[in-house]
Amino acid sequence: MSATATPVRPRRRAPREAGGSPMLLGPGRLPRALAGTALAALAAVWLLPLLWAVATSLQSEQDVSTPGLSPFKGALTLESYRQILSRGNVLTWAFNSFLVAGLVTLITVAVSTLAAYGFARGTFRGRRVLLAVTVAAIMVPPQLLVVPLFEQMLLFNLVDTYAAIVLPQVVAPMMVFILKRFFEALPRELEDAARIDGASEARVFFSVVLPLSRPIVAAVAIFVFIGAWNNFMWPFIVTNDPGLMTLPVGLATVKDSFGIVYSQSMASALLASLPLIVVFLLFQRRIVRSVATTGLGGA
Repeated sequence: MSATATPVRPRRRAPREAGGSPMLLGPGRLPRALAGTALAALAAVWLLPLLWAVATSLQSEQDVSTPGLSPFKGALTLESYRQILSRGNVLTWAFNSFLVAGLVTLITVAVSTLAAYGFARGTFRGRRVLLAVTVAAIMVPPQLLVVPLFEQMLLFNLVDTYAAIVLPQVVAPMMVFILKRFFEALPRELEDAARIDGASEARVFFSVVLPLSRPIVAAVAIFVFIGAWNNFMWPFIVTNDPGLMTLPVGLATVKDSFGIVYSQSMASALLASLPLIVVFLLFQRRIVRSVATTGLGGA
């Protein structure tokens, strides 16, 4: 055997992206340019309906009715917004929407986290039956529950109250199931260590489990808030008082006696979605991070 051994050269690895994984199209400037171009094209396609709605709402009804493919057919004006704001109590409807969506989110998150933790860690009698009922409730369309829920509201004399709008929306079997799956993935050793130190079950839940579950709780809260804000059917059915209407329901009552008014319809839709757009712009990093870490994108 030769005294001078040939040194072994380390195998060169392919360059990786900054995020720790190579891009699908491979490394280099060309794949980055192709990916950026594709994303820009998809963003433009997604934003086109929104831009068309904004352009329609900023024109008079006569200009909107003019034939043509261009979204801008006349001078820009805020007349549609002025008419909508003058006909209805938009500020009251917006306050009702924030109140209802906030209460629904708070109660749903509280109830769903407690129920999910009981299903994930509990050993009580009837656990499997209750879990099966919860999973089966996910497959029940909400439209089938409108009549029995309305009869219950009549029975308890809750029609035209905030309770009638909020309480039927706090039951979210899907959120309970998602939280249960997340709690089951948490290491039991952390909870056992807290119990050895003398912590009660409530202390373990609030001091150990919930701090570790901030991403999933944030994602659930975001989706529940959006769903409660956009809910039109149930508040429309259970409220007759204009002072209790939410923003989607109130804006739907702003009609013109001459039929469909496209400019005002687009302005109403934009007013109803404006708070959600502001919330997304303020918390977009939290929303994207929550969806990415919890896998709710396909839920």
